[in-house]
Amino acid sequence: MSETPATESSTAPAATEAAAAAAQRAPRSTDGSARPITPGSQAAAGTYHAQPVSFVRRGTRLQGRRQKAWEDHSDALAVDVPRHIADTSVHPDFVFDAAAEFGRVAPLVVEIGSGLGEAVVNAAKNNPDKDFLAVEVYTPGLAQTIQKIVANGLGNVRVVQANAPEVLGTMLPAGSVSEVWVFFPDPWHKTKHNKRRMVKDTFAPLVARVLAPGGTWRLATDWSTYAEQMLAVGTASADFTNIYDGGRAGADSPLTQARRSGVDCEQSDVPDEVGGWAPRFDGRILTSFENKAHKAGRVIFDLAFRRN
Repeated sequence: MSETPATESSTAPAATEAAAAAAQRAPRSTDGSARPITPGSQAAAGTYHAQPVSFVRRGTRLQGRRQKAWEDHSDALAVDVPRHIADTSVHPDFVFDAAAEFGRVAPLVVEIGSGLGEAVVNAAKNNPDKDFLAVEVYTPGLAQTIQKIVANGLGNVRVVQANAPEVLGTMLPAGSVSEVWVFFPDPWHKTKHNKRRMVKDTFAPLVARVLAPGGTWRLATDWSTYAEQMLAVGTASADFTNIYDGGRAGADSPLTQARRSGVDCEQSDVPDEVGGWAPRFDGRILTSFENKAHKAGRVIFDLAFRRN
């Protein structure tokens, strides 16, 4: 029995339903009206839906001093980013102008996942000749960073609420950054969640894009399996050279120490003979987060790669 070709009248209801469903999914403006789908919003949709993001949205509500800091100072200290799909997306046509933002030309350091701002604010205070951009998705963390910036009277720090791959992929001009820091990103330590880790093979080209030749990519983590992944990603990239290739191997290796303690991996007496670990970066303040890791007996891993 042959199939009967669908007629226009039979497909119209389905098409109408599909259009209605698409309209429900369309991005909305603050007044509730649908925003047009543009190349920018399509790019953002691809960023958010083509692969897992490395964060899960937590509470964004501000109260007390954080709320006041945000209300009083975000206009001056938070980069105003055009959005489309989500409040952490970046329109691909937007390009950050550091010279205009800071009123000078200076080396730019970008911290991805700045948390409560402890590391970036301390670094900015100790390096007034450099400018710093703190990239974070959580509003409370950004508000607390702003509090610290104001309390220290700093003019060389800005914050931005944005998804890191978009900041590195389009927002920052190519070759405009002297250092990129990724300190203690979410380890997503369960095997089924490893795909959410930020530092993976697709992340290295984004970091390489924004770094000037000779620029430095610094990383730190307190999870041995993530440290091994970070080392593998940097080593495999043709864009980077491990500054400490072969360093801290054998008994001096943090991986050897982690294996012997068994605190976050299977206990083993097999030493790490490869190495490649950097000494602790003395420009990174001991944050409350890192302190908790030390108290839990975790080993800290540092890495440093130079942009070729």
